[in-house]
Amino acid sequence: MKRFAQVALLVLSGVGLLRVSLFSEAYLRYVKEGMRPLLIASGVLLVLLGAAEAWSARRRPAERPVQDGDGDGDGDDDHGYDGDGDGGGRDHGHDHSGVPRVAWLLFLPALSLLFYAPPALGSYTASREAPKAVAVVAEDGFDPLPATSPLPITLTDFTQRVQQDGTRAVQGRTVRMTGFVTPADGGGGWYLTRIMLSCCAADAQSVKVRVYGVAAPEADTWVTVTGTWHAQGTLGTSSAAVALDGRTVTEVERPVNGYTDALPLGS
Repeated sequence: MKRFAQVALLVLSGVGLLRVSLFSEAYLRYVKEGMRPLLIASGVLLVLLGAAEAWSARRRPAERPVQDGDGDGDGDDDHGYDGDGDGGGRDHGHDHSGVPRVAWLLFLPALSLLFYAPPALGSYTASREAPKAVAVVAEDGFDPLPATSPLPITLTDFTQRVQQDGTRAVQGRTVRMTGFVTPADGGGGWYLTRIMLSCCAADAQSVKVRVYGVAAPEADTWVTVTGTWHAQGTLGTSSAAVALDGRTVTEVERPVNGYTDALPLGS
């Protein structure tokens, strides 16, 4: 890879990081919000490294060709010597310090960040992993539910209430949850899903609630669903189905905190 290409790669990578982290919210598709300062610092550092490398190359004097002892300009003499007496001249004259051609593929992610940011994780990821195991709540750990109807609730809270709350507080209650659509294999219905990140997209985990009774919108569509618990199994025990008999489905914009299982900001 030529020096100008190395400089271009550093600069493009830095500008791409700054584009998704400093001038847009696209970085939230890949990392948590707290990682933003680190992404901005990394972008600035890459741009500065590219500028420093360009300045260094501009000031570096041109290299002179190696002169041989026989005047034929091929870098070695007619006796196979390379000038230092080790007899290895026949292997010299070839540059083994170059970067492999495959390094040019590094331009693809750099250009991707600059011109086309890959989409956020969605149903493809969620359908290929088991749902996240929710934490066990102590018997006295559930607070009384507010009388609001429909009741805003997260998918994790709903799962815990259904399978661990011995008071059966969600029985007969109309709840409202927000997530994206993930198709279900067999058995009817579809999944309302949220993906959670501990740090970045590499450690993503999902939580799902199966929805019955209403048609599934297109996969990856963000929706708000209202409904009641789907009576299957014994409520308050692990046999209870983490499922909902849907009543209404409304398409919504992806919330800013889409990588957390939390109520949408402002709700």
